[in-house]
Amino acid sequence: MKENKYKAGDAVYAKIKPDVKLVVRRYIDRIYYCKFFNEPNRKELALFESEIVEK
Repeated sequence: MKENKYKAGDAVYAKIKPDVKLVVRRYIDRIYYCKFFNEPNRKELALFESEIVEK
């Protein structure tokens, strides 16, 4: 059984702000660490799979 739905490098969007593109950087202990696509120096987000949507 595959534990994580998204892999590093996948483009995703947070449910709370679906117009902002994120990129999965890593997945650890059921948490996805995502960078902002257009703002690489901005602090990354830590999201659970249930907080992420695909477009």
